[in-house]
Amino acid sequence: MQESISWNGEELSIETGNWAKQAHGSVVYRHGKLVLLATVCAEKEAREGQEFFPLTVDYREKTYAVGKFPGGYIKRENRPAEHETLISRLIDRPIRPLFPEGYFCEVQLLVTVLSADPEKTMEGHAITAASAALAASDIPFLGPVAGVVVGRKDGAFVADPDTSVIEEGELELVVAGTKDAVMMIEGAAKEVSPEYFIEAIDFAHQKIKEKIVAQERLAAKLNLKKREVHLRKPDEELRAAVREFALEKLRQANRTPNKQERGDAIDQVNKAALDFVREKLANDTSRDLDASLREIKGYLHELEYIVVRDLIFGEGVRADGRKTDEIRDISTELDVLPAAHGSAVFTRGQTQSLGVVTLGTGDDYQRIEFLSGEHQKNFMLHYNFPPFSTGEVKRMMGPGRREIGHGNLAERALRAVVPSKVDFPYVIRIVSEILESNGSSSMASVCSGSMAMMAAGVPVKGQVAGIAMGLIMGDNGKYVILSDIAGLEDHFGDMDFKVAGTEKGITAFQLDIKVAGLSVAILRDALAQADRGRMHILGKMNEAISAARPAVPENAPLVMTMQISPDRIGELIGPGGKIIRSIIERSKAELNVEDDGTVTIAAINKDRAEHAKRLIEELFREVEVGQTYTGVVKRITDFGAFVELFPGKDGLLHISKMSKNRIQSVKEVMDIGTEVTVAVLGVDSLGRVNLILKDLADSMPPGSFDGGREERGGDREHRGGRGGGRGGDRGRRH
Repeated sequence: MQESISWNGEELSIETGNWAKQAHGSVVYRHGKLVLLATVCAEKEAREGQEFFPLTVDYREKTYAVGKFPGGYIKRENRPAEHETLISRLIDRPIRPLFPEGYFCEVQLLVTVLSADPEKTMEGHAITAASAALAASDIPFLGPVAGVVVGRKDGAFVADPDTSVIEEGELELVVAGTKDAVMMIEGAAKEVSPEYFIEAIDFAHQKIKEKIVAQERLAAKLNLKKREVHLRKPDEELRAAVREFALEKLRQANRTPNKQERGDAIDQVNKAALDFVREKLANDTSRDLDASLREIKGYLHELEYIVVRDLIFGEGVRADGRKTDEIRDISTELDVLPAAHGSAVFTRGQTQSLGVVTLGTGDDYQRIEFLSGEHQKNFMLHYNFPPFSTGEVKRMMGPGRREIGHGNLAERALRAVVPSKVDFPYVIRIVSEILESNGSSSMASVCSGSMAMMAAGVPVKGQVAGIAMGLIMGDNGKYVILSDIAGLEDHFGDMDFKVAGTEKGITAFQLDIKVAGLSVAILRDALAQADRGRMHILGKMNEAISAARPAVPENAPLVMTMQISPDRIGELIGPGGKIIRSIIERSKAELNVEDDGTVTIAAINKDRAEHAKRLIEELFREVEVGQTYTGVVKRITDFGAFVELFPGKDGLLHISKMSKNRIQSVKEVMDIGTEVTVAVLGVDSLGRVNLILKDLADSMPPGSFDGGREERGGDREHRGGRGGGRGGDRGRRH
């Protein structure tokens, strides 16, 4: 069974019933060369005591999808790459809120790329395929949803564009939603206005509706009866008792501004409520005490949800005493780590990020394997969230999906202001160490990373700040937007909308919601309030540092670039890498040569870097007839000596041009390693250089330097002027 629509001039089809038939829902999603297999399975019953919705989403790319072998020794796909984890999160976020409330059966959703067009963006299709698998199943789901990637080309928005449009354009936006509302937003931009951003979202939502049509048609054809959701019926008598005992106590506890003190106060109320119920039910044999105590925890959570939201709606005050648009106190510190290239601490309320910048050279690029080929990253941000940041004891492991996602968002926010490799030829790594967390830690990472780059002398285009916005939805369409949400408001609120940018405009954004979609009007209000908040934060950051320092620190490597013709890269490398190794040994610098002829020179000090640059310049110098050079004898033959004038360029000093008097052997006047001053007598049609000692040249009559005369003495062994053919790995550091 199949449904299709026309999408970007090609058929987009969704088919079910042929592949993966034992899955509870499966579709084959096709568009051009792209083929995705999306499958979903769900347990029939929730596990005993399950108190949350266990949804797992995995997006995986197979290398055979583009006719390639996997990299590495075992030649098999292994753990998911970082970009696969990020797309998994993009699929999860708009789908998770659309499962029925209280549905706790475990669900596993897999999207596999079987065939791919590396020139096409993937995220929007992956989200749509995942939703289609749910639409083609009996699993309860309040969708469908669809996703699109939005770029901009020739002044117009484009849905699911080629990757080149994203790479060369000013916008990369992923939007997912239902036909009625937006569910998820993520992306980056080059300092765009809020109005521009809203236009892009509105365009995306119109395109989303087109993709949803095919899913709705397919679901109507299948006409599957969805499973019944067996929700646990609350014990109303017990719920009422807990409410009467704990509600006012929780109201008072939630007015405590400090996170730890508030948490302790709430824990005391909860413990007292459990003791109260335990005593109340001590002689009640009709109830399972352990099950009742588990239920009570849920009722207490419901009460806290009510208390937090009532406080905001009823009094316009938040748990920590702030107004709805008020930002927590901000403090900043610079140069806190003396051995680091750049460091800054950004503190906002009880959220604190240490940003540390390290500047590297060409060998420090991160090499990433995509279906489209290998890419090199010269800018990266890594986010660490240790357990002590929330006062907890947890096992220390590698970065999870949350850390990868938060780091990626902060990286994209800052990438818009990072200079080009031509202007700043360093590899830049930022690490955000979250020292303390009470909400908005990814946006604190943006702020600390921005200041740390300025402190490290990175010539960024401007300061970048980030802010997280929240939302509390009420009855009859009423809502309250919150600026700079804390952890409590993130947990009990309906939206987490992160916005980062400079004074000129937005550079990154991410929207997660817990309700069945948001209107464009709410998003417009949230953006306007976020804009004001961002400007306030930028003002605080600029008080500490408002522009990049004029130079990188002394302990950073010195990196410079120069350009040579791509056709002459082989001359720099030399046979077997001989020439480039010679330059490295003589200058004590490191060289990296790109295929476009960009040569990156890295050294521990300026003298070494300049020495390497001079040697390269000398290598590509052309000898001039009549000019004088001081060189070194590199090889001796019966008929003369070969003198290296500069690296890769030598000439023949014939035995007859060594002395006014006749000599029998070259070694009578010089040996290998002897430094001699010579003049260029001529260059023949093959580029071979003929030399004469300067003392003899000074006594020659005008017109003697005629260019190409051959000396007697038989066949000459001559290297020529350019050090041989091309050789070596051009893109490798030596």
